[in-house]
Amino acid sequence: MNRVQLEDCKRIGELTYIDWERLSNHTVLITGSTGLIGSNLVNALIYINEARSLGIRIILPVRNVAAARELFGEAAQIVSYHLGDKFELNCSVDYIIHLASPTGSTYFTERPADTILENVAGTRAVLELAKDNNIEKLIYLSTMEVYGFPEKGHRVKEDEPGAFETMNARNSYPIAKIACEALCYSYWSQYNVPVVILRATQTFGPGVKYDDGRVFAQFMRCAVEKTDIVLKSEGLTERQYLYTADAVSAILTGMLKGGSGESYSVANPKTYISIRDMAQVVADTIAKGTIKVQFDISEDIEKLGYAATLYMDLDVSRMMNLGWKPEIGLQEMYERMIRGIEEDKCSQ
Repeated sequence: MNRVQLEDCKRIGELTYIDWERLSNHTVLITGSTGLIGSNLVNALIYINEARSLGIRIILPVRNVAAARELFGEAAQIVSYHLGDKFELNCSVDYIIHLASPTGSTYFTERPADTILENVAGTRAVLELAKDNNIEKLIYLSTMEVYGFPEKGHRVKEDEPGAFETMNARNSYPIAKIACEALCYSYWSQYNVPVVILRATQTFGPGVKYDDGRVFAQFMRCAVEKTDIVLKSEGLTERQYLYTADAVSAILTGMLKGGSGESYSVANPKTYISIRDMAQVVADTIAKGTIKVQFDISEDIEKLGYAATLYMDLDVSRMMNLGWKPEIGLQEMYERMIRGIEEDKCSQ
C-alpha cells in the first residue's frame, strides 16, 4: 500500500456515516480482492481493523495466492479458490462482498462465452454460500452498463435497465451482469438472502496499473510521458466517474445500510463529462498544456473493444440518501492516481 492509499484509508476510517462497531468481531469474505476496487477495499479494512481494534476476520478467496499474499501479507486469511467453485470454509461468514468478474473490453469481445459463464457461476457460488450461512448482507458489484443506452440529457434511475442486442459479443458483459442481478434478486425473493446490488460507474485512482488499457489510463500515460492524446473515436460518450476510495465507502455503506433486494447507482455526479472533454482536461490541467488532443478515427470502434456511444448520467440520490457522498473530483482523481503510480515505482 502506497502513501496515497494510506491517506485514503485514514479518510475512510474517519467517515462518520459508517458504523464501524457493527463490524466488530465479524467475518467478511471478499472476492476479487486483488482487483482495483477490491485491493483498495481490503487495504482500508485492514487499516481500520488495526486502528480501531475491531477484531474483523477478513477472508480472501483468490486464484493467485502468492499475489494476494504480496498485497496483504498476513493481515487476511487467503485461500486458494477458482471462480465458480463451491466454497469449502471451516468458519461461518457474516458479510460477503462479491467483486470478482472478468474485466476489460477486449476480454468481453474475444471471450464472450467465458464472460457470461464466469460471471454467473461465480455469483451463484457466493449466493449459495450466503444462503448456507444466514449472513447479514451480501454486496454484489454490478455496473452502470446494465442501463443500456439512455438518451442524451436524461438522468437514469435504478428502475430503468436497458435492452441489449444479443448478437454482439461486447454485450456479453452487461448481459451477464443483468443475469447476475436477476439471480441475486431471485435468491432474495426465494431464500431471503439479504443481497444489495451496487451499479458502479467507471472507477479509478491509486492502484491502477500503469499499463491499464482503459481510456482514463491511456490519458494518464500521455500526461506522464508528455505525448499527445490520440482519440480513435470522436469521444462523444458522456459518463460520470468514481474515485477508488469513494467506491470503497459506497460498498461499506451499502453493506451496513443498504436495503435487501435493492439496487443503487454509484457515481460522482460532479464528474460527468465526455471522453473528448476529459482528454482536453488532462491535456490542459494534468499535463499543464504540454500535450494536445488529436483524432485518428477508426472505422469500427467496436472492433477495438469500445462500447457504442453512451450518455450515462446516473441519478445517485438513492445511494446518497443512505448518507454516502463522493468526495474526490476528476482532476484530483488523476493527480492521486499518478502520485500512487510514482510511489509504487519508487518502492520497486
